[in-house]
Amino acid sequence: MVSEPNLALTLQRGGEELLLLKVGDRFTLRPTHPDAPLPPELDRLNRHPIPQTPLLEFVVAPANLEAAMAAARHSEGVSFASHVYQLHNSPETRLYLTDEITVQFGAEVDAEEQLALTAPLGLVSDRPLEGIPNTAIYRVTLQATENPIKLANHLMANPEVLTAEANLIFLQESFYRPRDPHYSEQWYLHHQGGTQLAPSSHIDCEQAWDITRGSRSVVVAIADDAIDLNHPDFQGPGKIVAPYDFRDRDFAPLPTEPQESHGTACAGVAVAEENGSGIVGVAPGCALMPLRTTGYLDDNAIENLFNWAIEKGASVISCSWGAAAVHFPLSLRQRAVIHKAATQGRQGKGCVIVFAAGNANRPVQGTLYEQGWPNDLLKGPTDWLSGFATHPDVITVSACTSLGKKSSYSNWGTHITLTAPSNNAPPGMWFAKSGFMATAPAVRTALPGLGIFTTDQLGDWGYDRGNFTRNFGGTSSACPVVAGVAALVLSVNPNLTAAEVKQLLAQTADKIVDRDPDPQLGLTLGTYDNKGHSQWFGYGKVNAYQAVLEAQRRQRAIAPVVKRQINRYSSLAVAIPDHNPQGLLSSLEITQGGKITALAVRVEITHEFLGDLEIYLRSPHGITVLLQSRNLGRLIRLDRTYSSRLNPTLAQLCDRPALGTWQLWVIDRVPGDTGTLQGWGLDLEVV
Repeated sequence: MVSEPNLALTLQRGGEELLLLKVGDRFTLRPTHPDAPLPPELDRLNRHPIPQTPLLEFVVAPANLEAAMAAARHSEGVSFASHVYQLHNSPETRLYLTDEITVQFGAEVDAEEQLALTAPLGLVSDRPLEGIPNTAIYRVTLQATENPIKLANHLMANPEVLTAEANLIFLQESFYRPRDPHYSEQWYLHHQGGTQLAPSSHIDCEQAWDITRGSRSVVVAIADDAIDLNHPDFQGPGKIVAPYDFRDRDFAPLPTEPQESHGTACAGVAVAEENGSGIVGVAPGCALMPLRTTGYLDDNAIENLFNWAIEKGASVISCSWGAAAVHFPLSLRQRAVIHKAATQGRQGKGCVIVFAAGNANRPVQGTLYEQGWPNDLLKGPTDWLSGFATHPDVITVSACTSLGKKSSYSNWGTHITLTAPSNNAPPGMWFAKSGFMATAPAVRTALPGLGIFTTDQLGDWGYDRGNFTRNFGGTSSACPVVAGVAALVLSVNPNLTAAEVKQLLAQTADKIVDRDPDPQLGLTLGTYDNKGHSQWFGYGKVNAYQAVLEAQRRQRAIAPVVKRQINRYSSLAVAIPDHNPQGLLSSLEITQGGKITALAVRVEITHEFLGDLEIYLRSPHGITVLLQSRNLGRLIRLDRTYSSRLNPTLAQLCDRPALGTWQLWVIDRVPGDTGTLQGWGLDLEVV
């Protein structure tokens, strides 16, 4: 239930003003601690936690809402209570307030003046916002007399404040819900023609694979609901790198419920391993960084996601999702961390970030006159905005069919960078909170085009029975196709910046044309302007072969450099302290200069039970890299070389100076069994 418009509130976000309406039958609170007692009148209410947040949501009869909130705010066990809101132009999209506000001051405003502006409002500075000068994240204290949105609006009225934004929690929406296509072949990679297959509707992977099938040093992060890492197509030495589950806060981003298969399908499209069975991804030789998101799009969730990808060495970040909202501008913090990833990731060359455009057949930014939605869910002039898809540093991907036409659901507009093959299906927007797919107006014409065949959760929990699905598609599938091609490009030429990869992919794309009117809106946007851009297809359909060929050409155009080898080895046998967290540190001194282009670490250890040991390399730059986790079991002898060409975590030490003290750190975590470091060495390739 939504309150009347006269109770609306203005949200300042991304330089825009958005109208919020109160949801009339619920509110949230944040307990002072998990076991804090609540007023007796609240114990009788229906409540549930909002996952990944410290908030509890209470459902209450509208007539009792304000009284229940007053009881919460006067309770010693409650630190924060707020209405629940929805965007005026995004029905069924709920927003939850947190106790954070981001404030950007003018360049001339000093720390004392900042304190004078924020302290009277009950705000306390928590931490600076990295990358944005004179900007900090503030916490709303118990002394605050207004909610975070009103406080932010109050600050925005001051000329010394450039931006003030409350951190809101939006529900994340995956861009695809599976349909029922019946085709199992991976035609989108390469085909020789056939039923419903237009010439060159594939991405020409076979010729690209003649040049490269991908390098393990190139890591593709799939950020999604979950990835079934037990699938045979994700197995292989060095295949999985730095997995993390932001929802459960552990290192196993596995599905925990049926139909949680979106990420598994996306990962298969991009990097499924070439192993003689199952399927093959666009970049089968590349590594996979599986990241399970929280399912929410608050500032902290987005910062944590992209910062993890940066710190753990992602080369490409594939995001087949967006906000479950019609109009979603990014916050300052969200824009900043995406820019940080695109410019500072990959040792300063930038992570290539790829986003799906969405499946509503609407502009990623623009206004349409809406009519015919069920129950008038959307009506009249409606402003559409997908903040992630319009970020200038990302590659935004639309979808085209096996017939070389626009997929009828694919979002479009001036921000589309590329298109990639996917299925065809009616347009729709999934409202996760209300649990239905809304489509308007209905598309009644035939929608020809083959579907996408990819990996699925093992067994019966996935989209289909078995280990694969024939039911995947949407821009969700087109996005990891482009991510896989970007990974092939970086495998050939790792010196390219993220911006150069984006430009290269656009330059080498196929200019497919669709002059037919869109069956839902009647638009004809499938041709190109004088700058070579189409609102439906961006700069064209991604072409893996042409992209890799161009990356190879640019690599050869770089003047050759002379590489040198630096080799150091210590054969001094040293006992490893038993059950000691400080472990054993053995040092090697590198006295020669040069920048590292590749490195290998050889380790020789004898031990009564090697499964007790963790082995790390400490670099002179203050970076500690895990070489060996405790998975050697009952083995008693280790003689192994760890290489940056096969181990992406070691690859983060490339492009850094070789000079300095390097240390091998060996820790025995379990009492009883003992052993000896027999020797270790470094082989550095430098320029």
